[in-house]
Amino acid sequence: MIRYYENIDISERNSFHVQQTAKRLVEFDRAEELPEVFAKYGTEDWYVISGGNNILFTKDIDSLLITPCDNRIEIISESDTTVRIKVGAGVEWDDLVAWSVERNLWGIENLSLIPGKAGAAPVQNIGAYGVEAKDTIRSVEMYFVEGGNFVTLAAEHCAFGYRESVFKHSLKGRVVITAIEIELSKVANPRLGYGDVIREVEARGGATLANIRDAICSIRRSKLPDTAVLGNAGSFFKNPIVEQEVAERLLAEYPDMPHYPAAEEGKVKLAAGWLIDKSGMKGYKEGNVGVHERQALVLVNLGGATGGEVIAFAHKVVATVKEKFGIEISPEVNVL
Repeated sequence: MIRYYENIDISERNSFHVQQTAKRLVEFDRAEELPEVFAKYGTEDWYVISGGNNILFTKDIDSLLITPCDNRIEIISESDTTVRIKVGAGVEWDDLVAWSVERNLWGIENLSLIPGKAGAAPVQNIGAYGVEAKDTIRSVEMYFVEGGNFVTLAAEHCAFGYRESVFKHSLKGRVVITAIEIELSKVANPRLGYGDVIREVEARGGATLANIRDAICSIRRSKLPDTAVLGNAGSFFKNPIVEQEVAERLLAEYPDMPHYPAAEEGKVKLAAGWLIDKSGMKGYKEGNVGVHERQALVLVNLGGATGGEVIAFAHKVVATVKEKFGIEISPEVNVL
């Protein structure tokens, strides 16, 4: 079923809760309905908005907004050790994680409580606690708007990287993701590379799927604000990846600086939250916007902030970190 809306308030359709209006918005339940949508509105000037968890609106939207609502989860094949699952783009990501844990399937438990929809997971290549969406995604189903045809793209062609994919570059504004296919494991494979996760899991009695999910949910709730209380988009900034020599220079001055191996040889990933904190910005507030007091990666709407105020505040955070460390952090959030 297709639902059409005009001049709709989208403050409750974005997790920052900024007050903006969309001229046209369409929800669709099934992939096969998309040709009808684009036949009605044309193939120019459109944007997909799923859960609105990784977006900041800075103006009223004249573009057509498209929201996938397919919430089906289907097992499509399985072996002695694995299960392949087709997940509709409208499935809440954390509902998918809960579904997998209930069925004793391993692979995405570290991604518990990440807000957003399954269709957005490959775009951002969401990740947390040593696991990324790309680790389980095997293919992405999409509607190619220009050609009016449906395409399935294998994971190896998705150009997955740290918070990166082909959907943020050459396929941006060209396809609507309708479903993903993931592969989960029947064999236990706990990924406990972070100290706080290890401690919380051990405190619950060991590395079961339920304990890992419960531990990560607890950690995230302790650090991240509830969007119903404080508008936010989760982590606003990406962790910067720098040359090895840059990291060594900073470590000589700040031996306690968190740092991690990057996928690219000779590069090191730094913790943007730590950089913001050490720049004196954690808990800092200005007008209606602030850096969250418990997690410096998160910018919060303290009440009534506009998108313009949020982005101006973000620029100040970026400038302060660069002045302190000589490193430029960049937004993870999409800005419209």
